Amino acid sequence: MLLDSASLYFRAFYGVPDTLKGPNGMPNNAIRGFCDMIARLIDTYEPDGLVACLDYDWRPAFRVEAIPSYKTHRVAEEGSVEEDVPDELSPQVPVIMEVLEASGLCAVGADGFEADDVIGTLATILPGEVDVVTGDRDLFQVVDDARVVRVLYTARGLGNMALVDNAWLVDKYGVRADQYADFAALRGDSSDGLPGVKGIGEKSAAVLLAHYGDLGALRAAAADPGDAGPLKPAQRRNIIAASDYLDVAPRVVLVRRDIPISIDPALPTAPVDAERLGSLAAEWGFESSLRRMEKAIAARAAR
Repeated sequence: MLLDSASLYFRAFYGVPDTLKGPNGMPNNAIRGFCDMIARLIDTYEPDGLVACLDYDWRPAFRVEAIPSYKTHRVAEEGSVEEDVPDELSPQVPVIMEVLEASGLCAVGADGFEADDVIGTLATILPGEVDVVTGDRDLFQVVDDARVVRVLYTARGLGNMALVDNAWLVDKYGVRADQYADFAALRGDSSDGLPGVKGIGEKSAAVLLAHYGDLGALRAAAADPGDAGPLKPAQRRNIIAASDYLDVAPRVVLVRRDIPISIDPALPTAPVDAERLGSLAAEWGFESSLRRMEKAIAARAAR
């Protein structure tokens, strides 16, 4: 099981009231929620291993160089390289990282890459079935029915997650996982600062990819006046006009699968630093959530 860690602790932060505070007077809702999520996921899905995947670079240079608008609206302030994170969440994130380390759960990132790229790589190289837990639609592209890689999509909460495979994607969007990156490039995504192609939304992108197969074939057809496919004149003009964007969009949208990573995803049989965990839980007031997480880990590791 691969966790999109930032996606989960942001969801915990917004899903658990920030009126909850520890003895130190600081909000602990993200910490409590994150630990509770891990406990629930392990209890429900019984994974053989679990990896918390981290953003070592939430806005990698290679993506910004390709499309300067990439995630610009999330920048804390002009000229900064830091992500805009709520003041109540910022101090909780380092505690979550300490909890992962002290508990012995595998947590991994890669310099210059996002958690998505870590997930894409691990989903490609790990043997056996893989579940990716995320609220990020970009990771739909890693779904692989043949290898049994699926996404547990958290958009409606952990109690109502969608189990995303190719059938789900075709039913929801009209595209397969191997077409999803092209689909996202055409459609655009304001949350990531991707403009997309003017006049092409989800439905028209799906229709075009269903006929042409991929972005390369679609662009070739747009440049071919003899093409007799479903391209409308305005779509043809807009795709040609967006050539500069479409030249670089795949570099931004495609999840990397080739990062050099070596990990041991096995669940720990005991905490690495029980004393540190105990002091963190006492200081921040998440003892009950920590107990649930430790109980779930121990029960699964013992099987």
